Amino acid sequence: MGKFYNKAAIIGCGAVGATIAYAMSIRSAVSHMVLIDINKEKAEGEVMDINHGMVNFSPIDIYCGDYSDVKDCDIIIVASGVGRKPGDTRLDLARNNINIIKSVAENIKPYYGDALILMVANPVDILTYVMAQELGISENKIFGTGTTLDTARFKYYLSEELELCINNVHGYVIGEHGDTQFPVESSINVAGQPLDEFCRANGKTVDIHAIAEKVKHAGAEVIKRKHATYYAIASSVCRIVDAIIKNEHAILTLSTVKCGAYGLSGLSIGLPCIVNADGISRVIPLNLNEKEQELLKLSAQTLKDILKGAAQ
Repeated sequence: MGKFYNKAAIIGCGAVGATIAYAMSIRSAVSHMVLIDINKEKAEGEVMDINHGMVNFSPIDIYCGDYSDVKDCDIIIVASGVGRKPGDTRLDLARNNINIIKSVAENIKPYYGDALILMVANPVDILTYVMAQELGISENKIFGTGTTLDTARFKYYLSEELELCINNVHGYVIGEHGDTQFPVESSINVAGQPLDEFCRANGKTVDIHAIAEKVKHAGAEVIKRKHATYYAIASSVCRIVDAIIKNEHAILTLSTVKCGAYGLSGLSIGLPCIVNADGISRVIPLNLNEKEQELLKLSAQTLKDILKGAAQ
């Protein structure tokens, strides 16, 4: 039996943090949940709104608190940060949110026990690395949502092309949660059958490059229409929390600083990881072809350049 996680903190109650809180509440993902935000009234309002509907699902204890409440938490979910404004570059976003995350880390430190820390705020790879450096905790205990959402989007678009249930389509998007992400074509399979074999046998053709580009810009397309994305990332967070709570040993593409299996260091990047009650058990070394190895190196270098630029 794995460890039972029964208390989570969500730091940051903007659209993403609040949606995560609601999604976790209706799933009764944990038995206790505390919401923490610099705008305490906003956090209080989210708690009230969720509690008013608690009669309709299995009740949990959800309340508004402060950083002292993380001392007995099992999972700390960090969704603090600002969104990219018109005209902002990724470097601008990184600089703005690095300062916020350093402040969050400083507030967590006096009360930190042994919790797993899940980073959600963007740019998630950069902020996961910064938080890991600031807290200095074990590498298995801190990770970001990474490319879990990108992988989910990829499976969705591919399943649409193949006219199949999404649960029968498998593959990973790895690298940066951003412009240099890419699907590992050699890992894509349909019900255990390599994609190219499935397509030949079933008279299907798919353009993986076109799907990858669609995935890469999916978030921007949602933002163009509704100004923010929060439902899909909240479901990704719930999936990660489930893997932890149930000690699943699930393989998810998380942003991890434990990337030595790929010859990388000094950053956090999205890679397939085995996740259980103790956090990241290990990183799965995929058999990348030469092109995929180069794409991963490019993605890693891009992240390092952003980290270097943000420090200047």
